[in-house]
Amino acid sequence: MAASAEPLLTLAELGCVRDSRWLFRDLSLMVHAGECLELVGPNGSGKSTLLRIAAGLYPDFSGTLRAADGLYVGHRPGISAVLTAAENLRWYAALQTGSALQASGVRAVLERVGMAGYENVVCQQMSAGQQRRVALARLLLGGGRLWLLDEPLTALDAAGQRLVRALIEAHLAAGGAAVCATHQPLGVAGARQLELGGAVAGDLEIPA
Repeated sequence: MAASAEPLLTLAELGCVRDSRWLFRDLSLMVHAGECLELVGPNGSGKSTLLRIAAGLYPDFSGTLRAADGLYVGHRPGISAVLTAAENLRWYAALQTGSALQASGVRAVLERVGMAGYENVVCQQMSAGQQRRVALARLLLGGGRLWLLDEPLTALDAAGQRLVRALIEAHLAAGGAAVCATHQPLGVAGARQLELGGAVAGDLEIPA
């Protein structure tokens, strides 16, 4: 899908310091509707921190940030292990949209992520990959044009990885955008890459 004129994410001269070192600085970019940006680089290069900044979860940065309404799924699934899949999704829907999620809606999103029939299974009884699928189901509840995904392929088998790619591509086709921290290419058609940990990160000491 061709990018629109209005970016869903704009970073201007963004900088972030951690442990007396620059993770990145003077970072400027735009992500438009229909675009997927992959954040790549070694551990500790700032990929997760950049996502958390974009999500409004990490305030310690310099520069300018403008972001559309977004949904963030972190490296950890972000679901309660003691609740069922349905209970997790109902809680999240109420938090995100302020409305109740009907049983038919729960079934529909769980079916879409390959978890049909798991509505009433407590999440701690699921495998790591199944818990990841429940977490991904939250993306289908609506409420955000900008998806911010931290290692979305974690714990997923080949079928689960194809699911992630399909979900992202459908979101882009519907006018959304995605920024994903990843150690392996997602396979999303037309995705751009931003490498952290090179000339703008890690080895840049803060002047005394």
